Amino acid sequence: MIPVVPRELPGIESGISTTRVVAGVGADAGSQRRWHLLDTAPVLDREGISPVGTIVAVHGNPTWSYLWRGLVTTSLQRARAGAPAWRVVAVDQLEMGYSERTTLTRGLPQRIDDLGALIDDLDLTGTLVTIGHDWGGPVSLGWVVRHRDRVDGVAVLNTAVHHPAGMPLPSALRVAGARSLLATTTVKTTAFLDTTLALADPPLAPDVRAAYRAPYASSELRRGIGAFVADIPATPEHPSTPALDELAGGLVDLTVPALLLRGPRDPVFGEHHLDDLARRLPHADVHRFEGAGHMLAEERPYADLVLDWLDDTGLSSGRAGDVDARSGDADASADDARPFVPIWQRLYDRRDDDATAVVDLTRRVDGEPLAVSWRELAQRVDQLAGGFSSFGIRRGDRVSLLVQPGPTLTAVLYACLRIGAVVVVADRGLGVRGLSRAVRGTEPAFVIGERAGLAAARALGWPGRRISAPNLPAAAARALGVEASLTEIAAAGSRAAVPAPPSGDDEAAILFTSGSTGPAKGVVYTHAQLAALRDTLGAHFDVTPDVGLVTGFAPFALLGPALGTRSATPRMDVSAPRTLTATAVAEAVRASRARIVFLSPAAVANVCATAGALTRADREALAQVRTFLSTGAPVSIDLLRQAHDLMPQAQAHTPYGMTECLLVTDVTLDELERAQQSPDAGVCVGTPIGAGTVRVSALDLDGRATGDLSDAPHVTGEIVVSAPHLKRGYHRLWATDRDAVRGTESHPGRWHRTGDVGHFDADGRLWVEGRLPHVIVTSERPVTPVGPEQRIEKLDDVRRAAVVGVGPRGRQVCVAVVETTPGTRRADLAPSGMADRIRAASDAPIAAALVVPVLPTDIRHNSKIDRTRLAAWAERVLAGEKPSAP
Repeated sequence: MIPVVPRELPGIESGISTTRVVAGVGADAGSQRRWHLLDTAPVLDREGISPVGTIVAVHGNPTWSYLWRGLVTTSLQRARAGAPAWRVVAVDQLEMGYSERTTLTRGLPQRIDDLGALIDDLDLTGTLVTIGHDWGGPVSLGWVVRHRDRVDGVAVLNTAVHHPAGMPLPSALRVAGARSLLATTTVKTTAFLDTTLALADPPLAPDVRAAYRAPYASSELRRGIGAFVADIPATPEHPSTPALDELAGGLVDLTVPALLLRGPRDPVFGEHHLDDLARRLPHADVHRFEGAGHMLAEERPYADLVLDWLDDTGLSSGRAGDVDARSGDADASADDARPFVPIWQRLYDRRDDDATAVVDLTRRVDGEPLAVSWRELAQRVDQLAGGFSSFGIRRGDRVSLLVQPGPTLTAVLYACLRIGAVVVVADRGLGVRGLSRAVRGTEPAFVIGERAGLAAARALGWPGRRISAPNLPAAAARALGVEASLTEIAAAGSRAAVPAPPSGDDEAAILFTSGSTGPAKGVVYTHAQLAALRDTLGAHFDVTPDVGLVTGFAPFALLGPALGTRSATPRMDVSAPRTLTATAVAEAVRASRARIVFLSPAAVANVCATAGALTRADREALAQVRTFLSTGAPVSIDLLRQAHDLMPQAQAHTPYGMTECLLVTDVTLDELERAQQSPDAGVCVGTPIGAGTVRVSALDLDGRATGDLSDAPHVTGEIVVSAPHLKRGYHRLWATDRDAVRGTESHPGRWHRTGDVGHFDADGRLWVEGRLPHVIVTSERPVTPVGPEQRIEKLDDVRRAAVVGVGPRGRQVCVAVVETTPGTRRADLAPSGMADRIRAASDAPIAAALVVPVLPTDIRHNSKIDRTRLAAWAERVLAGEKPSAP
């Protein structure tokens, strides 16, 4: 049976849909089969465009070549604009789409043979790349493994080549594949087809949905859908299992460039499937489209990413070879390969020292906070390192840590780093959904947690073998899936050897961003980069063994042993900075005899707000502090002054950085006082720290950072940084990495686009003026928000202000949203007199002013205004919506 191909297909230009008769192979030998294809060759030929190669695209079940129309269209658009041209051949597998229906039941081996027959018949020349989705992944990769000498690159979307033994199939496939329901759900009705199409988010347009359904209008035309489901090799005895095993085993020897794309909200293919592919193709570039699902090709702009990847790998110019010969990976790790002192070395240097290393303010011994010596800590690290190794934790395994800061977490962290495990750190400030998304996205092999963290891991279905920080009753351990406690691990480790240490360019940690500018991203650090961070922090702030450190700022809460100085975390919830009180800081300073205090801005605000509870002894302890640091968000001079009043002998610093490069610049309170006399707008963050370098890429009239990297004064642009402690990259976010890396011929090397905008003043100090996404692009010029906000906040009746853009980019207008003094009870338009004062105070063209009880802030820092949310709210209000709270 041969379905009738429509004359027109929605979203596909004429001349691309075509049919081709190909001789059958394998069990189908002797036949002539008609294939339906989407092939851009006729269009390219008609327009005189020579392709650099061919992309063969293979769909899964129950879609057809229509799935790849985005790649077809985008490749033609880019070719017409002068970019390297790719011929795209998207196939309808036999029994599917508008290709021929036959009486042969096609399993995976036959489908691989079928694809090979078509590729041979096309007589392709030049560079060849395959791309597959769903079960089109194994079909395309199966042909690649058998013909690796003919392939130059591979890409897949949401697929798998191996399903772990003992793990049940996803429920949708179990239901569809059940012998009693298979025919009903896949052939007799359109249930399986409809369910798959309904996975797209946002929903498919009616004409697109109809186009997907059109070739499957009758049960006879849907037999291939049922056969595909029945061919899922769920058991070792399945006829297609040997072919899948051959494919999975053969991938480990595939050395051509590879791209793995995934929509995480997929009920069919899970993170473990992606993790399996990544282990088999360790050189592969990986990108997860957060929020997307199984129908990734319909949900995200994957086509541009694929074509960008082909350009970056050199495949578009015919330069790419095996990954071993590519220079990009070597360049990325060149800095990390330099000799380095491991981050645990200073702890080991003091392993015979009985002086205090870590103070635990949450536990008491004879009424005093628990103090752990260097000797005890080093011994515990060795025991845990040996125990973890015996338990099965290997170099490169990802380990999620769900333990509160203190001696236990310190020992666990350093033990993991010592054996080369990659620690995954995402705090509760991300919220339940954000934290779960972050942890699941790393597919940890192990989870080490306290009872609450393990309960959350169990409830949310996180992967990984479980280790409990405390000793749990047997029933509780069973309920939480715990295999061992840290006590048991350490006991086993006391009899085990510690494995060889990792190298400097091995991955060490994945630290998650705050999620204030989109879904939290996992930032990957190597051992050399963590060591460089330690060295930069220690040198800049003169951290010596006797100085002592108190930190309520999560990213630095564990650096004390690395710096070789005693440390303490105050009694607080580190993921909720506003839980820190002045009394708790004083207690921690007194217990650890610390001379350095490191807090987040939200923590500082609450410390200052609770200073009235300080005793005379508390104030005397705080008076011993010599250095005070606050970073993570802009800190006002008034807040720094208040903190300085509590620590009068301390020099107050506010370093600037981000998760991707935790220390970039630094400025003291004294320098900020002098900077107040400057006419520059924004927040002064000082000059670069250590070996770090900062440049600015100037904004154009469209608000884009297009200028060359420069340190010229008074040029506003995106802030770009480079440093030995700059991240290696983002975890499985290839496209995000690509967008974040900035280098030019005049400034080669590893640079990170921060997404912040600012400028240098005449003295070389950096001023931050806001975030690049928050730049307001008016018809006249780009407007950065921080300067106008600062001017508005000087008004007596304004406590805080935010300036956001409303309207289409290029014609946006500036809207001021303010908290008033005294506070307003409801959101509304600002009174006309206040609006006039706001316009007069700001040098920005303020079109409207609104008042709110409280400006919305991000989850983690509690101090960064959520301007994206605020802009959307202001636009709705100005469009006539009742102004409820943003």
